[in-house]
Amino acid sequence: MTTGTTTTADETPLFGPESQFRAFFDDPRWAPAMIRATVLEAAHPQIGAALVDNSTFVAHPWRRLRNTFLSMRRMFDADPAVREREAARLNRLHARMSGSDSRGRPYDAMDRATRAWVVATLFESAVTMCRLSGQPLDQDTMERMYAEYRAYLAALDGDAGELPEDLNDFWRYFDRVVEDELENTEAARVILFRLFDHLPAPALLGGAPTLWAAGRAVVGPLLGAITVASLPESYRRKAGLPEMPGASTLMQGAYLAAGLTRFLPAGWFDAETVIEVLSLSPGSDDPRARTVTALHARMKQASALLRLLSPLSADTAPDPAPAPSGEARRPAEEFFREVLDQTGDGHLDWPDLAAMARELATRLDLDEPEETRLYDAFAAWWRELQAALDTDGDGRVSVEEYTAAVPTLAGPALIRVAEVLFDATDKDGSGTIDAEEYRALFRTAFHRDLTTTDGTYGRSAFVGDFLAFMSGRRTNTPYDPLLADA
Repeated sequence: MTTGTTTTADETPLFGPESQFRAFFDDPRWAPAMIRATVLEAAHPQIGAALVDNSTFVAHPWRRLRNTFLSMRRMFDADPAVREREAARLNRLHARMSGSDSRGRPYDAMDRATRAWVVATLFESAVTMCRLSGQPLDQDTMERMYAEYRAYLAALDGDAGELPEDLNDFWRYFDRVVEDELENTEAARVILFRLFDHLPAPALLGGAPTLWAAGRAVVGPLLGAITVASLPESYRRKAGLPEMPGASTLMQGAYLAAGLTRFLPAGWFDAETVIEVLSLSPGSDDPRARTVTALHARMKQASALLRLLSPLSADTAPDPAPAPSGEARRPAEEFFREVLDQTGDGHLDWPDLAAMARELATRLDLDEPEETRLYDAFAAWWRELQAALDTDGDGRVSVEEYTAAVPTLAGPALIRVAEVLFDATDKDGSGTIDAEEYRALFRTAFHRDLTTTDGTYGRSAFVGDFLAFMSGRRTNTPYDPLLADA
Protein backbone atom coordinates (compact mmCIF):
# COMPACT_ATOMS: atom_id res chain seq x y z
CA MET A 1 0.00 0.00 0.00
CA THR A 2 1.37 3.43 -0.86
CA THR A 3 1.25 6.50 1.34
CA GLY A 4 -0.89 8.40 -1.15
CA THR A 5 -4.48 9.37 -0.56
CA THR A 6 -6.03 5.90 -0.70
CA THR A 7 -9.77 5.32 -0.98
CA THR A 8 -12.01 2.35 -0.42
CA ALA A 9 -14.41 0.93 -2.95
CA ASP A 10 -17.01 3.61 -2.20
CA GLU A 11 -14.33 6.34 -2.54
CA THR A 12 -14.22 7.20 1.18
CA PRO A 13 -10.76 8.73 1.82
CA LEU A 14 -8.55 6.90 4.30
CA PHE A 15 -6.80 10.15 5.25
CA GLY A 16 -7.78 13.77 5.65
CA PRO A 17 -10.92 15.51 6.98
CA GLU A 18 -13.35 12.88 5.63
CA SER A 19 -11.64 9.93 7.28
CA GLN A 20 -13.11 7.99 10.19
CA PHE A 21 -10.09 8.91 12.31
CA ARG A 22 -10.75 12.62 11.77
CA ALA A 23 -14.38 12.14 12.87
CA PHE A 24 -13.08 11.11 16.31
CA PHE A 25 -10.15 13.53 16.44
CA ASP A 26 -11.75 16.03 18.84
CA ASP A 27 -13.79 13.44 20.75
CA PRO A 28 -13.35 13.69 24.56
CA ARG A 29 -13.73 9.91 24.77
CA TRP A 30 -10.18 9.67 23.43
CA ALA A 31 -8.81 10.72 26.84
CA PRO A 32 -9.62 7.44 28.67
CA ALA A 33 -9.24 5.43 25.46
CA MET A 34 -5.69 6.68 24.90
CA ILE A 35 -4.73 5.81 28.48
CA ARG A 36 -6.14 2.33 27.93
CA ALA A 37 -4.26 1.94 24.64
CA THR A 38 -1.02 3.10 26.27
CA VAL A 39 -1.35 0.46 29.00
CA LEU A 40 -1.90 -2.25 26.39
CA GLU A 41 1.18 -1.02 24.52
CA ALA A 42 3.27 -0.89 27.69
CA ALA A 43 2.18 -4.44 28.62
CA HIS A 44 4.04 -5.76 25.56
CA PRO A 45 7.53 -6.73 26.82
CA GLN A 46 9.44 -5.04 23.99
CA ILE A 47 7.42 -1.82 24.09
CA GLY A 48 7.42 -1.73 27.88
CA ALA A 49 11.21 -2.04 28.01
CA ALA A 50 11.64 0.70 25.40
CA LEU A 51 9.32 2.99 27.39
CA VAL A 52 11.13 2.43 30.68
CA ASP A 53 14.55 3.07 29.14
CA ASN A 54 13.77 5.91 26.74
CA SER A 55 10.41 7.56 27.29
CA THR A 56 9.70 10.81 29.13
CA PHE A 57 6.12 9.78 29.97
CA VAL A 58 6.81 9.69 33.73
CA ALA A 59 8.64 13.00 34.14
CA HIS A 60 7.00 14.87 31.25
CA PRO A 61 3.63 13.24 30.46
CA TRP A 62 1.96 16.39 29.14
CA ARG A 63 4.78 17.02 26.72
CA ARG A 64 4.61 13.46 25.48
CA LEU A 65 0.83 13.77 25.08
CA ARG A 66 1.29 16.89 22.98
CA ASN A 67 3.92 15.29 20.77
CA THR A 68 1.87 12.11 20.29
CA PHE A 69 -1.21 14.14 19.41
CA LEU A 70 0.64 16.23 16.83
CA SER A 71 2.26 13.13 15.34
CA MET A 72 -1.08 11.35 14.93
CA ARG A 73 -2.52 14.43 13.27
CA ARG A 74 0.35 14.57 10.79
CA MET A 75 0.14 10.84 10.06
CA PHE A 76 -3.53 11.19 9.12
CA ASP A 77 -3.06 14.41 7.16
CA ALA A 78 -4.61 14.64 3.69
CA ASP A 79 -1.26 15.68 2.18
CA PRO A 80 0.96 12.66 1.39
CA ALA A 81 4.09 14.81 1.78
CA VAL A 82 3.14 15.63 5.40
CA ARG A 83 2.57 11.94 6.16
CA GLU A 84 5.82 10.87 4.52
CA ARG A 85 7.84 13.49 6.41
CA GLU A 86 6.32 12.49 9.75
CA ALA A 87 6.80 8.77 9.04
CA ALA A 88 10.46 9.41 8.24
CA ARG A 89 10.86 11.38 11.47
CA LEU A 90 9.23 8.63 13.55
CA ASN A 91 11.40 5.98 11.91
CA ARG A 92 14.57 7.94 12.68
CA LEU A 93 13.41 8.36 16.27
CA HIS A 94 12.61 4.67 16.71
CA ALA A 95 15.81 3.54 15.01
CA ARG A 96 17.74 5.08 17.92
CA MET A 97 15.90 2.96 20.52
CA SER A 98 17.18 -0.54 21.19
CA GLY A 99 18.54 -2.45 24.16
CA SER A 100 17.47 -5.18 26.53
CA ASP A 101 14.96 -5.45 29.37
CA SER A 102 15.58 -6.41 33.00
CA ARG A 103 15.51 -10.10 32.01
CA GLY A 104 18.07 -9.66 29.26
CA ARG A 105 15.58 -9.92 26.41
CA PRO A 106 16.45 -7.63 23.49
CA TYR A 107 14.08 -4.95 22.25
CA ASP A 108 14.12 -2.88 19.09
CA ALA A 109 11.69 -0.02 18.51
CA MET A 110 11.84 -0.75 14.76
CA ASP A 111 10.55 -4.31 15.21
CA ARG A 112 7.64 -4.61 12.79
CA ALA A 113 5.50 -6.89 14.96
CA THR A 114 5.65 -4.57 17.97
CA ARG A 115 4.94 -1.50 15.83
CA ALA A 116 1.89 -3.29 14.48
CA TRP A 117 0.75 -3.92 18.07
CA VAL A 118 0.88 -0.18 18.82
CA VAL A 119 -1.43 0.50 15.87
CA ALA A 120 -3.66 -2.42 16.89
CA THR A 121 -4.16 -1.00 20.40
CA LEU A 122 -5.18 2.38 18.98
CA PHE A 123 -7.77 0.85 16.67
CA GLU A 124 -9.15 -1.58 19.25
CA SER A 125 -9.38 1.13 21.91
CA ALA A 126 -11.27 3.40 19.49
CA VAL A 127 -13.78 0.62 18.86
CA THR A 128 -14.02 -0.09 22.60
CA MET A 129 -14.61 3.55 23.54
CA CYS A 130 -17.55 3.68 21.16
CA ARG A 131 -19.01 0.47 22.54
CA LEU A 132 -18.61 1.49 26.18
CA SER A 133 -20.23 4.87 25.52
CA GLY A 134 -23.35 3.28 24.06
CA GLN A 135 -22.50 4.12 20.44
CA PRO A 136 -21.09 0.87 18.99
CA LEU A 137 -19.73 1.14 15.47
CA ASP A 138 -21.51 -0.70 12.69
CA GLN A 139 -19.55 -3.21 10.63
CA ASP A 140 -19.01 -0.92 7.62
CA THR A 141 -17.66 1.90 9.79
CA MET A 142 -15.31 -0.48 11.58
CA GLU A 143 -14.10 -1.83 8.24
CA ARG A 144 -13.32 1.68 6.97
CA MET A 145 -11.58 2.67 10.19
CA TYR A 146 -9.54 -0.53 10.25
CA ALA A 147 -8.42 0.20 6.68
CA GLU A 148 -7.23 3.62 7.86
CA TYR A 149 -5.14 2.18 10.67
CA ARG A 150 -3.61 -0.40 8.33
CA ALA A 151 -2.77 2.45 5.95
CA TYR A 152 -1.19 4.27 8.92
CA LEU A 153 1.02 1.23 9.59
CA ALA A 154 1.86 0.97 5.88
CA ALA A 155 3.02 4.60 5.92
CA LEU A 156 5.48 3.67 8.66
CA ASP A 157 6.64 0.22 7.56
CA GLY A 158 6.06 0.26 3.81
CA ASP A 159 3.25 -2.27 4.13
CA ALA A 160 0.71 -3.40 6.71
CA GLY A 161 1.53 -7.10 6.53
CA GLU A 162 1.93 -7.51 10.29
CA LEU A 163 -1.77 -6.74 10.79
CA PRO A 164 -4.35 -9.16 9.33
CA GLU A 165 -6.03 -7.86 6.20
CA ASP A 166 -9.48 -9.06 7.26
CA LEU A 167 -11.16 -7.44 10.27
CA ASN A 168 -12.49 -10.77 11.58
CA ASP A 169 -8.93 -12.11 11.58
CA PHE A 170 -7.80 -8.99 13.45
CA TRP A 171 -9.92 -9.86 16.49
CA ARG A 172 -8.35 -13.33 16.64
CA TYR A 173 -4.91 -11.73 16.32
CA PHE A 174 -5.68 -9.24 19.09
CA ASP A 175 -6.92 -11.92 21.50
CA ARG A 176 -3.87 -14.08 20.78
CA VAL A 177 -1.38 -11.29 21.57
CA VAL A 178 -3.24 -10.38 24.77
CA GLU A 179 -3.30 -14.00 25.90
CA ASP A 180 0.17 -15.13 24.81
CA GLU A 181 2.46 -12.10 24.74
CA LEU A 182 1.35 -9.37 27.14
CA GLU A 183 2.87 -9.26 30.63
CA ASN A 184 2.54 -7.30 33.84
CA THR A 185 5.50 -5.14 32.82
CA GLU A 186 7.15 -2.42 34.87
CA ALA A 187 5.96 0.21 32.37
CA ALA A 188 2.32 -0.92 32.68
CA ARG A 189 2.55 -0.84 36.48
CA VAL A 190 4.06 2.64 36.41
CA ILE A 191 1.19 3.96 34.29
CA LEU A 192 -1.51 2.34 36.39
CA PHE A 193 -0.14 2.77 39.90
CA ARG A 194 2.43 5.57 39.86
CA LEU A 195 1.71 7.99 37.06
CA PHE A 196 -1.80 8.95 38.21
CA ASP A 197 -0.68 9.37 41.84
CA HIS A 198 2.30 11.58 40.95
CA LEU A 199 1.16 13.22 37.73
CA PRO A 200 2.92 16.60 37.49
CA ALA A 201 0.85 19.67 36.79
CA PRO A 202 0.70 21.04 33.24
CA ALA A 203 2.28 24.45 32.74
CA LEU A 204 -1.10 26.16 33.14
CA LEU A 205 -1.44 24.84 36.71
CA GLY A 206 2.25 24.89 37.61
CA GLY A 207 1.84 27.83 39.99
CA ALA A 208 -0.90 26.20 42.05
CA PRO A 209 0.53 22.93 43.41
CA THR A 210 -1.95 22.71 46.28
CA LEU A 211 -4.95 22.96 44.00
CA TRP A 212 -3.41 20.47 41.58
CA ALA A 213 -2.54 17.99 44.35
CA ALA A 214 -6.09 18.15 45.73
CA GLY A 215 -7.64 17.49 42.34
CA ARG A 216 -5.14 14.75 41.52
CA ALA A 217 -5.87 12.99 44.83
CA VAL A 218 -9.50 12.60 43.74
CA VAL A 219 -9.22 12.11 39.99
CA GLY A 220 -6.05 9.97 39.93
CA PRO A 221 -7.47 6.86 41.65
CA LEU A 222 -10.66 7.16 39.59
CA LEU A 223 -8.71 7.20 36.32
CA GLY A 224 -6.70 4.21 37.46
CA ALA A 225 -9.83 2.26 38.40
CA ILE A 226 -11.57 3.16 35.10
CA THR A 227 -8.53 2.11 33.09
CA VAL A 228 -8.12 -1.23 34.86
CA ALA A 229 -11.83 -2.02 34.47
CA SER A 230 -11.67 -1.30 30.72
CA LEU A 231 -8.77 -3.66 30.00
CA PRO A 232 -9.42 -7.09 28.47
CA GLU A 233 -10.44 -9.54 31.16
CA SER A 234 -7.80 -12.08 30.12
CA TYR A 235 -5.05 -9.52 30.67
CA ARG A 236 -6.46 -8.36 34.02
CA ARG A 237 -6.52 -11.95 35.18
CA LYS A 238 -3.00 -12.73 33.95
CA ALA A 239 -1.52 -9.54 35.40
CA GLY A 240 -3.35 -9.93 38.70
CA LEU A 241 -4.87 -6.46 38.47
CA PRO A 242 -7.40 -5.88 41.24
CA GLU A 243 -10.73 -4.43 40.20
CA MET A 244 -12.16 -1.93 42.66
CA PRO A 245 -15.78 -2.67 43.68
CA GLY A 246 -18.09 -0.69 41.43
CA ALA A 247 -15.28 0.10 38.97
CA SER A 248 -17.17 -1.40 36.01
CA THR A 249 -20.16 0.81 36.71
CA LEU A 250 -17.88 3.81 37.15
CA MET A 251 -16.13 3.05 33.86
CA GLN A 252 -19.42 2.67 32.00
CA GLY A 253 -20.69 5.92 33.45
CA ALA A 254 -17.52 7.80 32.50
CA TYR A 255 -17.66 6.63 28.88
CA LEU A 256 -21.40 7.26 28.66
CA ALA A 257 -20.94 10.79 30.00
CA ALA A 258 -18.19 11.47 27.48
CA GLY A 259 -20.37 10.02 24.74
CA LEU A 260 -23.11 12.56 25.47
CA THR A 261 -20.95 15.16 23.77
CA ARG A 262 -22.52 14.05 20.48
CA PHE A 263 -25.51 16.22 21.41
CA LEU A 264 -23.36 19.36 21.71
CA PRO A 265 -22.83 21.75 18.78
CA ALA A 266 -20.25 20.71 16.20
CA GLY A 267 -16.82 22.14 16.86
CA TRP A 268 -17.47 22.89 20.55
CA PHE A 269 -14.33 20.97 21.58
CA ASP A 270 -10.93 21.39 19.93
CA ALA A 271 -8.36 18.95 21.28
CA GLU A 272 -5.38 20.81 19.84
CA THR A 273 -6.46 24.07 21.50
CA VAL A 274 -6.90 22.34 24.86
CA ILE A 275 -3.45 20.76 24.71
CA GLU A 276 -1.78 23.97 23.59
CA VAL A 277 -3.46 26.04 26.31
CA LEU A 278 -2.43 23.53 28.99
CA SER A 279 1.16 23.96 27.76
CA LEU A 280 1.12 27.76 27.91
CA SER A 281 3.14 29.55 30.56
CA PRO A 282 1.65 32.80 31.92
CA GLY A 283 4.53 34.79 30.41
CA SER A 284 4.14 33.43 26.89
CA ASP A 285 3.63 35.85 24.02
CA ASP A 286 0.81 33.67 22.69
CA PRO A 287 -2.39 35.74 22.20
CA ARG A 288 -4.13 33.48 24.70
CA ALA A 289 -1.58 34.35 27.39
CA ARG A 290 -3.74 37.11 28.93
CA THR A 291 -6.54 34.64 29.55
CA VAL A 292 -4.05 32.11 30.89
CA THR A 293 -2.55 34.71 33.22
CA ALA A 294 -6.00 35.61 34.56
CA LEU A 295 -6.84 31.93 35.08
CA HIS A 296 -3.50 31.42 36.77
CA ALA A 297 -4.26 34.19 39.26
CA ARG A 298 -7.70 32.73 40.00
CA MET A 299 -6.19 29.30 40.52
CA LYS A 300 -3.66 30.66 42.98
CA GLN A 301 -6.49 32.30 44.90
CA ALA A 302 -8.40 29.02 44.95
CA SER A 303 -5.25 27.20 46.06
CA ALA A 304 -4.75 29.64 48.92
CA LEU A 305 -8.38 29.20 50.01
CA LEU A 306 -7.97 25.43 49.89
CA ARG A 307 -4.99 25.64 52.22
CA LEU A 308 -7.04 27.63 54.71
CA LEU A 309 -9.83 25.05 54.66
CA SER A 310 -7.71 21.92 54.95
CA PRO A 311 -4.25 21.08 56.30
CA LEU A 312 -1.49 20.48 53.82
CA SER A 313 -0.51 16.89 53.19
CA ALA A 314 3.03 15.86 53.96
CA ASP A 315 4.19 16.05 50.35
CA THR A 316 2.44 19.29 49.39
CA ALA A 317 4.31 22.57 49.70
CA PRO A 318 2.76 26.05 49.64
CA ASP A 319 2.48 27.71 46.28
CA PRO A 320 5.81 29.30 45.44
CA ALA A 321 6.27 33.02 45.10
CA PRO A 322 7.36 34.17 41.67
CA ALA A 323 11.12 34.31 41.22
CA PRO A 324 12.88 37.47 40.10
CA SER A 325 13.21 37.42 36.33
CA GLY A 326 16.53 36.02 35.14
CA GLU A 327 18.07 35.94 38.65
CA ALA A 328 16.71 32.84 40.39
CA ARG A 329 18.91 29.78 40.58
CA ARG A 330 17.70 26.26 41.21
CA PRO A 331 19.30 24.06 43.83
CA ALA A 332 21.43 21.42 42.13
CA GLU A 333 19.05 18.62 43.10
CA GLU A 334 16.07 20.44 41.60
CA PHE A 335 17.91 21.15 38.37
CA PHE A 336 18.91 17.48 38.14
CA ARG A 337 15.32 16.32 38.67
CA GLU A 338 13.53 18.87 36.50
CA VAL A 339 15.94 19.29 33.59
CA LEU A 340 18.59 16.59 33.37
CA ASP A 341 16.60 13.49 34.44
CA GLN A 342 14.22 13.54 31.48
CA THR A 343 13.10 9.91 31.91
CA GLY A 344 12.40 10.27 35.63
CA ASP A 345 14.39 7.21 36.76
CA GLY A 346 16.58 9.11 39.24
CA HIS A 347 19.76 8.87 37.17
CA LEU A 348 21.37 10.74 34.29
CA ASP A 349 22.40 8.65 31.31
CA TRP A 350 22.28 8.75 27.53
CA PRO A 351 18.47 8.30 27.16
CA ASP A 352 17.99 11.53 29.15
CA LEU A 353 20.13 13.58 26.80
CA ALA A 354 18.63 11.77 23.80
CA ALA A 355 15.21 12.87 25.06
CA MET A 356 16.41 16.49 25.09
CA ALA A 357 17.71 16.14 21.55
CA ARG A 358 14.44 14.50 20.49
CA GLU A 359 12.32 17.29 21.96
CA LEU A 360 14.41 20.02 20.35
CA ALA A 361 14.43 18.22 16.99
CA THR A 362 10.65 17.80 17.19
CA ARG A 363 10.04 21.45 18.06
CA LEU A 364 12.32 22.61 15.25
CA ASP A 365 10.98 20.00 12.79
CA LEU A 366 14.55 19.30 11.69
CA ASP A 367 15.48 17.45 8.54
CA GLU A 368 17.65 14.34 8.84
CA PRO A 369 21.09 16.01 8.45
CA GLU A 370 20.35 18.69 11.05
CA GLU A 371 18.76 16.16 13.38
CA THR A 372 21.82 13.92 13.15
CA ARG A 373 24.14 16.85 13.93
CA LEU A 374 22.05 17.65 17.01
CA TYR A 375 22.08 14.05 18.28
CA ASP A 376 25.83 13.79 17.67
CA ALA A 377 26.39 16.99 19.66
CA PHE A 378 24.32 15.67 22.58
CA ALA A 379 26.16 12.34 22.42
CA ALA A 380 29.50 14.16 22.71
CA TRP A 381 28.12 16.10 25.68
CA TRP A 382 27.07 12.85 27.35
CA ARG A 383 30.58 11.43 26.94
CA GLU A 384 31.97 14.62 28.47
CA LEU A 385 29.57 14.43 31.42
CA GLN A 386 30.17 10.74 31.97
CA ALA A 387 33.94 11.21 32.05
CA ALA A 388 33.67 14.07 34.54
CA LEU A 389 30.87 12.93 36.85
CA ASP A 390 30.54 9.11 36.79
CA THR A 391 32.85 8.51 39.73
CA ASP A 392 31.74 4.93 40.45
CA GLY A 393 31.97 3.82 36.81
CA ASP A 394 28.46 2.37 36.58
CA GLY A 395 27.75 4.11 33.28
CA ARG A 396 25.33 6.68 34.66
CA VAL A 397 25.37 9.75 36.91
CA SER A 398 23.43 9.75 40.18
CA VAL A 399 22.06 12.87 41.79
CA GLU A 400 24.65 12.42 44.56
CA GLU A 401 27.50 12.33 42.03
CA TYR A 402 26.09 15.38 40.32
CA THR A 403 25.60 17.49 43.43
CA ALA A 404 28.91 16.42 45.03
CA ALA A 405 30.86 17.58 42.00
CA VAL A 406 29.00 20.93 41.76
CA PRO A 407 29.99 20.79 38.10
CA THR A 408 30.42 23.48 35.55
CA LEU A 409 28.68 21.88 32.57
CA ALA A 410 29.71 24.45 29.98
CA GLY A 411 32.43 22.40 28.32
CA PRO A 412 33.27 22.32 24.61
CA ALA A 413 30.62 19.68 23.85
CA LEU A 414 27.78 21.72 25.37
CA ILE A 415 28.95 24.77 23.45
CA ARG A 416 28.71 22.64 20.32
CA VAL A 417 25.11 21.71 21.21
CA ALA A 418 24.25 25.40 21.46
CA GLU A 419 25.95 26.16 18.14
CA VAL A 420 24.04 23.39 16.37
CA LEU A 421 20.79 24.78 17.78
CA PHE A 422 21.72 28.25 16.59
CA ASP A 423 22.50 27.02 13.07
CA ALA A 424 19.21 25.10 12.93
CA THR A 425 17.29 28.18 14.06
CA ASP A 426 19.07 30.58 11.72
CA LYS A 427 17.07 29.42 8.70
CA ASP A 428 18.30 32.13 6.33
CA GLY A 429 21.97 31.69 7.27
CA SER A 430 22.36 35.36 8.14
CA GLY A 431 24.40 34.71 11.28
CA THR A 432 21.67 36.22 13.45
CA ILE A 433 18.24 35.07 14.62
CA ASP A 434 15.34 37.43 14.12
CA ALA A 435 12.16 37.49 16.19
CA GLU A 436 10.29 35.12 13.88
CA GLU A 437 13.12 32.58 13.85
CA TYR A 438 13.32 32.81 17.63
CA ARG A 439 9.60 32.15 17.94
CA ALA A 440 10.01 29.18 15.60
CA LEU A 441 12.54 27.73 18.06
CA PHE A 442 10.45 28.10 21.19
CA ARG A 443 6.91 28.26 19.72
CA THR A 444 4.51 28.26 22.67
CA ALA A 445 7.48 28.28 25.05
CA PHE A 446 8.68 31.67 23.74
CA HIS A 447 8.20 34.31 26.41
CA ARG A 448 11.12 36.73 26.41
CA ASP A 449 11.86 39.92 24.49
CA LEU A 450 14.82 40.32 22.17
CA THR A 451 16.95 42.88 23.92
CA THR A 452 19.35 43.85 21.13
CA THR A 453 18.69 47.20 19.50
CA ASP A 454 18.26 45.86 15.98
CA GLY A 455 15.79 43.18 17.04
CA THR A 456 18.12 40.29 16.29
CA TYR A 457 19.83 37.66 18.40
CA GLY A 458 23.51 36.99 17.71
CA ARG A 459 25.35 33.69 17.96
CA SER A 460 27.31 34.62 21.08
CA ALA A 461 24.21 35.85 22.93
CA PHE A 462 22.28 32.72 21.98
CA VAL A 463 25.10 30.41 23.07
CA GLY A 464 25.55 32.40 26.27
CA ASP A 465 21.87 32.13 27.21
CA PHE A 466 21.82 28.39 26.55
CA LEU A 467 24.96 27.80 28.60
CA ALA A 468 23.63 29.99 31.43
CA PHE A 469 20.59 27.76 31.65
CA MET A 470 22.36 24.40 31.34
CA SER A 471 25.36 25.20 33.57
CA GLY A 472 24.16 28.09 35.72
CA ARG A 473 20.79 26.45 36.43
CA ARG A 474 18.93 29.74 36.02
CA THR A 475 15.16 29.72 36.06
CA ASN A 476 12.84 32.05 34.16
CA THR A 477 14.47 31.53 30.76
CA PRO A 478 12.82 30.29 27.57
CA TYR A 479 14.35 26.87 28.19
CA ASP A 480 12.24 26.13 31.26
CA PRO A 481 9.02 25.50 29.34
CA LEU A 482 10.99 23.64 26.66
CA LEU A 483 13.02 21.22 28.80
CA ALA A 484 11.83 21.50 32.41
CA ASP A 485 8.03 21.75 32.29
CA ALA A 486 6.06 18.52 32.39
